[in-house]
Amino acid sequence: MGLCKWILISLLIGIVYIGFEIMKVPPLPHLPDTHWGKGQPRPDDVGIYPFTVNVSDSVLNDLKSRIRSTNTLTPPLEGVGFEYGFNSDYLKVVLDYWANNYNWRKFETALNKFPQFKTQISGLNIHFIRVTPKVPAQVKIVPLLILHGWPGSVKEFQRIIPMLTEPRKEHNFVFEVIAPSLPGYGWSEAAVRPGLGAAQMGLLMKKLMARLGYPQFYVQGGDWGAFIAANMATLFPENVKGLHSNMCVAHTTLATLKLFIGSLYPPLVVEEKYAHRMYPLSKNFDNMMLESGYYHLQSTKPDTVGVGLLDSPAGLVAYILEKFLTWSDPKSFPFLKVNEPSSKQGQGQVQLGDISKLDDALDDVTIYWVTRTIQSSVRMYAETQNKTQTGLGLMRIPTHVPTACICFPHELAYQSHFMLKEKFPRLIQMTHPTRGGHFAALEEPKILADDVWTFVEKVKELEKQEEELRKIEEEIRREEEKRTRRENEEL
Repeated sequence: MGLCKWILISLLIGIVYIGFEIMKVPPLPHLPDTHWGKGQPRPDDVGIYPFTVNVSDSVLNDLKSRIRSTNTLTPPLEGVGFEYGFNSDYLKVVLDYWANNYNWRKFETALNKFPQFKTQISGLNIHFIRVTPKVPAQVKIVPLLILHGWPGSVKEFQRIIPMLTEPRKEHNFVFEVIAPSLPGYGWSEAAVRPGLGAAQMGLLMKKLMARLGYPQFYVQGGDWGAFIAANMATLFPENVKGLHSNMCVAHTTLATLKLFIGSLYPPLVVEEKYAHRMYPLSKNFDNMMLESGYYHLQSTKPDTVGVGLLDSPAGLVAYILEKFLTWSDPKSFPFLKVNEPSSKQGQGQVQLGDISKLDDALDDVTIYWVTRTIQSSVRMYAETQNKTQTGLGLMRIPTHVPTACICFPHELAYQSHFMLKEKFPRLIQMTHPTRGGHFAALEEPKILADDVWTFVEKVKELEKQEEELRKIEEEIRREEEKRTRRENEEL
């Protein structure tokens, strides 16, 4: 009996210890200020230089020539739509439009209406859009850093920037928007050595904002931009005044535990009207396995897939448009008219959808082609999904800045407020639009912009309340000191 008791006690102690270690919040990591550019480390050129997008005719003509020289595509299987990837019947139609009707110069002109710049951060020349509104002195300008992901680009922000930089009567502030191309994306240089993951990109973005004269700012992001933004808020709470995300994720131990508890009885974890977005777990797991092949490939062998995409316009457009098709809301982004496949090949039903939406998608794809950045962009998966990055423990450290999560119905995954509070204890706003998907700024810019305005207004109101509370506490402290002095004098 005594031996059994000691074994039981030892097991309990072991369980408690393991539980403590799992639940323990790791300390904030220190990120070294690494030189990511070519050559030996040296001081950055701190100049900020105007930049204009100007793709040469030779590059565009070469692209068209390559598209028109695409080899014969393998026909889709009978009765198959997009289950095997991007349907080659649709791809033929897209390639024909891209080569013969798509107008890059139209997008280039629109993009160049935004002031653009380059500056050197940690050895890399970083491209960014910076739109500063001209407003009366009584209207406060609020700096907002907005971050894209993969396979996105600054193209995503073309429509939302004016919605954020034009004043609104109901607010006494307006946004100055800073929208960078992430390192290795678009017109920003890529790292020449390994290690530039989502955490390190957060440090570069903080340095960019400091370079622009903003030690404090708000940050908004989706996809990788959401991870970078969350990392910034976790690492630099004194700099990030508020975090707005259209892809909130909590990977803490307690959040995961809640997920599994909810599988037994969902109302414990999630509101009934959103339960279908989380449960049953088996359905979500099957969908994750179906749609995450690219993720594993890019996290392990990014250069292999990069070579093929870098050399073939047909491969590049199929690879990226498949993500747009899978991750977006067809009501918000109907760039193709996807019909039910017939039992025969070449059923004659393949056609384009909303041409303006297809142009949006092709703008993004063409950016990757003309900047030659698809290979460097997919490396981000390998640079973030590794032991070194996960060892930083950032996903397990609570983010203590005011946070807003907007959960579009066609987002890749969903977590309830009850789960997200484990990572974002100051989650002051959670919105559930009725339409929209993963590419929120591109699909539903007004919904996203409205949500950002509302969130920042709430943060400002919260700051007022906290300031009033500080004043009250200071007054109480002074009165307490006076009372103590009087009592001492009476003694």
